[in-house]
Amino acid sequence: MKTMKVHVVTPDGPVYDSEVEMVSTKAQTGELGILPGHIPMVAPLQIGAVRLMKGVNTDYVAVSGGFLEVRPDTVTILAQTAEKSSEIDIERAVRAKERAEQRLRERQQENIDFKRAELALQRAINRISIAQRRI
Repeated sequence: MKTMKVHVVTPDGPVYDSEVEMVSTKAQTGELGILPGHIPMVAPLQIGAVRLMKGVNTDYVAVSGGFLEVRPDTVTILAQTAEKSSEIDIERAVRAKERAEQRLRERQQENIDFKRAELALQRAINRISIAQRRI
């Protein structure tokens, strides 16, 4: 089967660089499945998983939004943060989830930035979900 190059990049540097047969992720407008030869496009991404399929193997990368650029033979994902499932520290993600939930519970008592706490919770849940897929 045909393959395409995939690059996942953050401000800290490259996170994933490989040849894959299909990329699946969630854009702001909905789920995207990208195969080699896809028409060029740019799309903003939601917090979620990027599924990178090659044969019977699937790699997962947790992204906290960003942008997806598609060219016929290359997909580039620019994300503020991204982690391969094998590199996610589950205990750290669980602690982040608990902190975000605590901030959301206390929002009526203090001047808490609700949107920021809600995004932190979504990122933590995403990381936990993706990390558990590698088990």
